[in-house]
Amino acid sequence: MALFCAFGMVASTAALAQAAGIKREMVKKADVSVPNHEAVVARVEVAPGVLAGRHTHPGDEISYVTEGEGEVLIDGEPPLKIKAGDAFVIPAGKIHDAKSTGSTPLKLVGTYIVEKGQPLATPAK
Repeated sequence: MALFCAFGMVASTAALAQAAGIKREMVKKADVSVPNHEAVVARVEVAPGVLAGRHTHPGDEISYVTEGEGEVLIDGEPPLKIKAGDAFVIPAGKIHDAKSTGSTPLKLVGTYIVEKGQPLATPAK
Protein backbone atom coordinates (compact mmCIF):
# COMPACT_ATOMS: atom_id res chain seq x y z
CA MET A 1 0.00 0.00 0.00
CA ALA A 2 4.30 1.60 -2.16
CA LEU A 3 0.39 1.36 0.41
CA PHE A 4 2.52 -0.29 -0.57
CA CYS A 5 4.23 0.22 -3.74
CA ALA A 6 3.67 1.43 -1.53
CA PHE A 7 1.28 -0.94 -3.12
CA GLY A 8 2.66 -3.78 -5.05
CA MET A 9 5.52 -2.05 -6.72
CA VAL A 10 6.69 -4.99 -8.69
CA ALA A 11 8.95 -3.04 -10.97
CA SER A 12 12.50 -1.86 -10.77
CA THR A 13 13.17 1.63 -9.51
CA ALA A 14 14.17 2.67 -13.02
CA ALA A 15 10.67 2.22 -14.42
CA LEU A 16 7.71 1.70 -12.13
CA ALA A 17 5.20 -0.29 -14.14
CA GLN A 18 1.54 0.65 -13.93
CA ALA A 19 -1.05 -1.99 -13.00
CA ALA A 20 -4.79 -1.57 -13.53
CA GLY A 21 -6.10 0.88 -10.93
CA ILE A 22 -2.66 1.76 -9.57
CA LYS A 23 -0.53 4.77 -10.52
CA ARG A 24 3.07 5.11 -9.35
CA GLU A 25 5.57 7.89 -9.85
CA MET A 26 9.14 7.74 -8.61
CA VAL A 27 10.04 11.08 -7.04
CA LYS A 28 13.63 10.47 -5.90
CA LYS A 29 16.24 7.74 -5.67
CA ALA A 30 19.47 8.35 -3.72
CA ASP A 31 22.19 6.67 -1.71
CA VAL A 32 21.80 6.52 2.08
CA SER A 33 24.34 6.05 4.87
CA VAL A 34 23.61 2.31 5.18
CA PRO A 35 26.17 0.46 3.03
CA ASN A 36 24.78 -1.05 -0.18
CA HIS A 37 21.33 0.55 0.35
CA GLU A 38 19.39 3.37 -1.30
CA ALA A 39 16.23 5.34 -0.62
CA VAL A 40 13.42 5.34 -3.14
CA VAL A 41 10.59 7.85 -2.69
CA ALA A 42 7.42 7.38 -4.75
CA ARG A 43 3.90 8.75 -5.02
CA VAL A 44 1.25 6.03 -5.22
CA GLU A 45 -2.44 6.22 -6.08
CA VAL A 46 -4.81 3.24 -5.74
CA ALA A 47 -8.33 3.37 -7.17
CA PRO A 48 -11.28 2.50 -4.92
CA GLY A 49 -11.65 -1.25 -4.36
CA VAL A 50 -8.28 -2.12 -5.90
CA LEU A 51 -5.83 -4.50 -4.19
CA ALA A 52 -2.12 -3.82 -4.74
CA GLY A 53 -1.18 -7.51 -4.76
CA ARG A 54 0.77 -9.52 -2.17
CA HIS A 55 4.47 -8.66 -2.27
CA THR A 56 7.65 -8.05 -0.27
CA HIS A 57 10.44 -5.46 -0.36
CA PRO A 58 14.21 -5.99 0.09
CA GLY A 59 14.17 -3.29 2.79
CA ASP A 60 11.82 -1.25 4.93
CA GLU A 61 8.78 0.63 3.61
CA ILE A 62 7.73 3.84 5.37
CA SER A 63 4.57 5.40 3.94
CA TYR A 64 2.42 8.46 4.64
CA VAL A 65 -1.21 8.61 3.48
CA THR A 66 -2.05 11.96 1.88
CA GLU A 67 -5.64 11.24 0.76
CA GLY A 68 -8.30 8.54 1.01
CA GLU A 69 -8.55 5.45 3.16
CA GLY A 70 -7.61 1.81 2.97
CA GLU A 71 -6.21 -1.25 4.69
CA VAL A 72 -2.67 -2.59 4.92
CA LEU A 73 -2.74 -6.38 5.08
CA ILE A 74 0.45 -7.80 6.62
CA ASP A 75 0.63 -11.60 6.93
CA GLY A 76 0.07 -12.73 10.50
CA GLU A 77 -1.27 -9.36 11.66
CA PRO A 78 -4.79 -7.91 11.85
CA PRO A 79 -5.70 -5.51 9.00
CA LEU A 80 -4.37 -2.00 9.61
CA LYS A 81 -6.98 0.63 8.71
CA ILE A 82 -5.39 3.80 7.33
CA LYS A 83 -6.63 7.23 6.28
CA ALA A 84 -5.25 10.61 5.28
CA GLY A 85 -2.71 11.75 7.88
CA ASP A 86 -1.72 8.23 8.93
CA ALA A 87 1.67 6.61 8.44
CA PHE A 88 2.82 3.01 8.60
CA VAL A 89 6.05 0.99 8.49
CA ILE A 90 6.46 -2.44 6.95
CA PRO A 91 9.69 -4.27 7.87
CA ALA A 92 11.88 -5.76 5.16
CA GLY A 93 10.73 -9.11 3.83
CA LYS A 94 7.22 -9.01 5.35
CA ILE A 95 4.57 -10.24 2.92
CA HIS A 96 1.84 -7.63 2.61
CA ASP A 97 -0.93 -6.22 0.46
CA ALA A 98 -3.02 -3.06 0.52
CA LYS A 99 -6.51 -2.09 -0.52
CA SER A 100 -8.19 1.22 -1.19
CA THR A 101 -11.47 1.01 0.77
CA GLY A 102 -12.94 4.48 0.32
CA SER A 103 -14.97 6.06 -2.46
CA THR A 104 -11.99 8.12 -3.64
CA PRO A 105 -8.46 6.98 -4.56
CA LEU A 106 -6.02 6.19 -1.76
CA LYS A 107 -2.94 8.36 -2.22
CA LEU A 108 0.34 8.03 -0.36
CA VAL A 109 4.01 8.83 -0.41
CA GLY A 110 6.15 5.76 0.12
CA THR A 111 9.80 5.75 1.12
CA TYR A 112 11.73 2.52 0.73
CA ILE A 113 15.19 1.90 2.17
CA VAL A 114 16.27 -1.06 0.07
CA GLU A 115 19.30 -3.05 -1.02
CA LYS A 116 20.90 -1.74 -4.19
CA GLY A 117 20.55 -3.96 -7.22
CA GLN A 118 17.45 -5.73 -5.89
CA PRO A 119 13.95 -5.30 -7.37
CA LEU A 120 11.96 -2.78 -5.36
CA ALA A 121 9.25 -5.38 -4.80
CA THR A 122 8.78 -9.08 -5.43
CA PRO A 123 5.38 -10.75 -5.84
CA ALA A 124 4.42 -13.20 -3.08
CA LYS A 125 2.02 -16.13 -3.10
